[in-house]
Amino acid sequence: MLSKQKIFTLGFQHVLAMYAGAVVVPLIIGGALKLTQAQMAYLIAADLFTCGLATLIQVLGTRYIGIKLPVVLGCTFTAVGPIIAIASTTNIPTAYGAIIVAGIFVALAAPLFGKLLRFFPTVVIGSVVTIIGLSLIPVAMNNVAGGQGSPDFGQPRNLLLALLTLAIILIVNRFFSGFVRAISVLIGLAVGTTVAYFLGMVNFGAVSSASAISIVQPFYFGAPQFNLAAIVTMIIVCIIGMVESTGTYFALSKVTGKELKEQDIVGGLRAEGLAIVLGGLFNAFPYTSFSQNVGLVSLTGVKSRDVMFGAGFIMILLGLLPKLAALTTVIPNPVLGGAMVAMFGMVVASGITILSHVDLRQNENLLIAACSIAVGLGSSAVPQMFDHLPETLKMLCTNGIVTGSVTAVLLNLLLMHSKGTVSSVEMAAQTTGQEV
Repeated sequence: MLSKQKIFTLGFQHVLAMYAGAVVVPLIIGGALKLTQAQMAYLIAADLFTCGLATLIQVLGTRYIGIKLPVVLGCTFTAVGPIIAIASTTNIPTAYGAIIVAGIFVALAAPLFGKLLRFFPTVVIGSVVTIIGLSLIPVAMNNVAGGQGSPDFGQPRNLLLALLTLAIILIVNRFFSGFVRAISVLIGLAVGTTVAYFLGMVNFGAVSSASAISIVQPFYFGAPQFNLAAIVTMIIVCIIGMVESTGTYFALSKVTGKELKEQDIVGGLRAEGLAIVLGGLFNAFPYTSFSQNVGLVSLTGVKSRDVMFGAGFIMILLGLLPKLAALTTVIPNPVLGGAMVAMFGMVVASGITILSHVDLRQNENLLIAACSIAVGLGSSAVPQMFDHLPETLKMLCTNGIVTGSVTAVLLNLLLMHSKGTVSSVEMAAQTTGQEV
């Protein structure tokens, strides 16, 4: 049983792992929509508050809602472009109206999506988890170099700082055990940020300018408005999120040793639908399970849901106390990047571990894994190949997790069904770990 102090520390480590991803979305959207500083501050506070609330709903769970796995919810990057486009062509309340309706759609469509569980045998799960990890590696490397678009991108001091952070994490994992090993990422971030401070790379300006208290309120930007085209666009975004989250659930199930059943997936997606509705009500964003934190669970070996309760409460607190939230933004990108290398690499390793239980000497399995990983990695690495497609189709095709997952499922149906070796019942049993 973890003490309250350990739960707080481990939860804070998870918050730091996902914080950059959680904050960058409101920063990008707010900047593109030319929001005022006060509006930007609210957007970040509302996002953190809702992230925490959504995480608690997902982790706590009931009989019908929640995956009950150590998962953290954050705003999906897939929604950035569509939200900007909708708000720019109509207005911000229309974007939030679309988010609310899309959240309701996710909650209602969850049982139907749960039926797809039987199309995810071990070879598909392993391929999807591997694709998730590989798609995150460029994010880590951009941070290692100083952050995409930063003026000092690729400077030697950035690379050395990232290397130092990674080295600290590895040293702690090698020479320590128990709780100290579990907070290796937190220790690496602390040491890296301290060194960066003496190099003049830490700026506390955001802390001093942030307000002390912020109360999140519904419909901050006005009552929601509804537009059919905007709603359809946001539903597509959320369907992509459902695919990503299902892959994250499978990755976590392998890390924690919990067998997933259809009702687990349905409960998890219902919780995400509710979280998306809350995002629309509080003028935040659509939410999905963050795969960043899967690597941290795998790296630390701490699988307790209590830690995610701690992370959820910390995010709610940060949403109410912007000055405290701003304190976590002082961590330089190279330091975050060094930690991300270890965490995201663990996701890739988890996928490879799952694939190791598949008979890859069987040509069909080999083709499923090879083609799905290649398509998923290729479409995310070279998204410009889809520039001439319609915007909606382009949004789907440039998401490597979606293209890779769809490829894996379709190839499994085509190759294994045509061979007649794997029935739908057997596929379901493979996924849930039950005997036929």
